[in-house]
Amino acid sequence: MIQSFRETLLFLISTPLYIIFIGLELYLSNHNKDHLYSKRGAWDNTRILLVNLVIDVSMRTVSLFCLIAFVPYHLVQVENPFLYWVTLVLLQDLSFYCMHYVDHHVRLFWAVHVTHHSAEEFNLGVGFRSSVFEPLYRFFYFIPLVLLGFAPLDIFFAFSLIQLYGIFIHTQYFKKAGLLGTVLVTPSHHRVHHGKNPKYIDQNMGMFLIIWDKIFGTFTPETEPVVYGVTKPPANNSLDELILHEFRNMIHDVKTAPDFRSKLLYVFGPPGWKPDETKITEKD
Repeated sequence: MIQSFRETLLFLISTPLYIIFIGLELYLSNHNKDHLYSKRGAWDNTRILLVNLVIDVSMRTVSLFCLIAFVPYHLVQVENPFLYWVTLVLLQDLSFYCMHYVDHHVRLFWAVHVTHHSAEEFNLGVGFRSSVFEPLYRFFYFIPLVLLGFAPLDIFFAFSLIQLYGIFIHTQYFKKAGLLGTVLVTPSHHRVHHGKNPKYIDQNMGMFLIIWDKIFGTFTPETEPVVYGVTKPPANNSLDELILHEFRNMIHDVKTAPDFRSKLLYVFGPPGWKPDETKITEKD
């Protein structure tokens, strides 16, 4: 897998941090009898992570060369190193917000992303419960960053840095962040995102900065206990069901759709769309 020295260093630093903090969370969960972890949940998260890693590693070179192809067409070049990195992190976080928004509002991509949300518990381990097929298309969201003059390997590093932060917001042991919560995504914000409470669905899409949600109207504070999971959970915890269950539902709907327009909307419309024109979605 092609990666920069910075990404390798980030991996070497973050891995022991993950082990320490997951161990601490496990200890607190057992000591306080909070039951935040289950054997089934941990096993599911591990299997999903491993499948995602295989796809991610396989796609890394393809993604990199696709981005390199756009380098000659960059429109601007940020010369100041400090401004370069600050701008890159900001725009990378915005690109993640855009991808995440599409994942929640287009059924085809929700079929990919639902794997991450199907966990009915919320802990640091869930942060590793990846959207398995996301590496197949994620790099398309990075193309505008290349056109703005950012190097592909730097883009990957910025993405990894934001994802590192994103792992640590999957916890129930950090309640409020005070003033930091006005700018940064906090565990409280992300707990909302993982809730299937009607008021919480499709809210708080950000991974690092909560400002995008506040700008684009997808912000909701944590005001009631969160019920974790999805409205249509997998039928069982077999690996193929965890990864493919919503694809199967979607294919069934397409096959039984009354017309071509309905078939398209079953794939590219919002999750839960029905052809009876009631416009009821999963959130409704």
